[in-house]
Amino acid sequence: MTSRHDIWVVDDDEAIRFVLQRALRRRGFEVACFETVGEVREALEHNHPRALLTDIRLPDADGLSVVDTLERLSIDIPVIAMTAFADLDQAVSAFQKGVFDYLPKPFDLDQVMSMVERAITPEDTGNVPEDPGGDRLLGESPAMQEVFRTIGRLSRSDISVLITGETGSGKEVVARVLHEHSPRASGPFVAINTAAIPSELLESELFGHEKGAFTGAHSRRVGRFEEAAGGALFLDEIGDMPLALQTRLLRVLAEGDYYRVGGRDLLRADARVIAATHQNLQEKIEAGTFREDLYHRLNVIHIGLPPLRERTEDIAILARRFLVDVAGELGLEKKRLRPETVQALETYNWPGNVRQLLNLCRQLCVMAPGDQIFPEDLPVELFGHGAARQGDSDWPEALGQWGRRELAAGRNDLLGRAQEELERVLIECALDQTGGQRLKAAELLGLGRNTLTRKLQKLDVERENGDPPLDQVAGGT
Repeated sequence: MTSRHDIWVVDDDEAIRFVLQRALRRRGFEVACFETVGEVREALEHNHPRALLTDIRLPDADGLSVVDTLERLSIDIPVIAMTAFADLDQAVSAFQKGVFDYLPKPFDLDQVMSMVERAITPEDTGNVPEDPGGDRLLGESPAMQEVFRTIGRLSRSDISVLITGETGSGKEVVARVLHEHSPRASGPFVAINTAAIPSELLESELFGHEKGAFTGAHSRRVGRFEEAAGGALFLDEIGDMPLALQTRLLRVLAEGDYYRVGGRDLLRADARVIAATHQNLQEKIEAGTFREDLYHRLNVIHIGLPPLRERTEDIAILARRFLVDVAGELGLEKKRLRPETVQALETYNWPGNVRQLLNLCRQLCVMAPGDQIFPEDLPVELFGHGAARQGDSDWPEALGQWGRRELAAGRNDLLGRAQEELERVLIECALDQTGGQRLKAAELLGLGRNTLTRKLQKLDVERENGDPPLDQVAGGT
């Protein structure tokens, strides 16, 4: 059996064991310490903790061998590996063994506490429901509901459609769904990005060419219009199409027939055209770089996709779906989003839109430890330092997130521990600012000198006559 708050620490360095034990106890955990793998193996025969922190280099065996013992005993608990001799091979070996996370020494105790709390947090994610599944096109926002309604209205038609929206907003997904819910659904869906193909080759790509039509044309080539016969042709980034080719495309749309490059046989176009662009075609028309008559041919029905930052209510739905899909695709454990992580995602600007969110979910599915994704798992370069803090001015939100994590972990006395930690941090900041001068520090804090002295004495008593402060960097072997 296991106690709700048991954490085991395995390290042959007495100082490391002491510092970790003190820090964990301050967080409300019961802690047991061991020096060797043998001691842990013996203890595991009778009991087990909620999480285990182990050094890799121990006197009698490799600390990672504890993972094998846990598997043999069918004990499923997170293991955090610690080492002062970190290298790539060792890190890879640790994760291949199945450790929850890997902690190189020297480490910061706040980092250790955060890692432990993530490892043992219950699977309950704050009653945030999982997405039940469904189509690839997801969203509850009013803008997406209007997109759904438009697709529904077009389900009996094969009329031309123009889809607009920022890069990464999901224009091709909408085009595919349009095709799948159309009378041509049994036919092919052929996509071409007109911006990705050199202008001198784009005509051949679209309409095909005959053998000998130009240098390098060694055989006949079927174009995308022929490939899409009976189905749909998706012209992505239509705004980048050269003017000369716009004229030829307009003829195909108006008359319904075309020639291959260098060909004499008139071919019938039998493809529904769905076009998309991230550009403002009206501005390009005014600038003379896009034909107005072609615009009207393409824009029979217009679907405008909003950027992700304008449909924040869809972010959690999309992220959960992506995490499920990526986990299945890569054969990995499915990850869950913590409520505070969802909040962080919803406050981000998403310049890359849905595509950027998908790529982030791929990264998190591979890199985030455990089956839950916390704000600190989000990339620092996008979401700021520590990610749990949305900037230095948002410390009340960080405090709220800490409180929710503590309550989720079943711990109590939150107010007392928070007040004590607040006083300690601010006093140390003031003393650092004044170079240790207590009178000036007391003035900065708005305290009397005697009051500050009493608080310092209390902190010193807690450190037990020179014990290392719990926020210092821990080192060792």
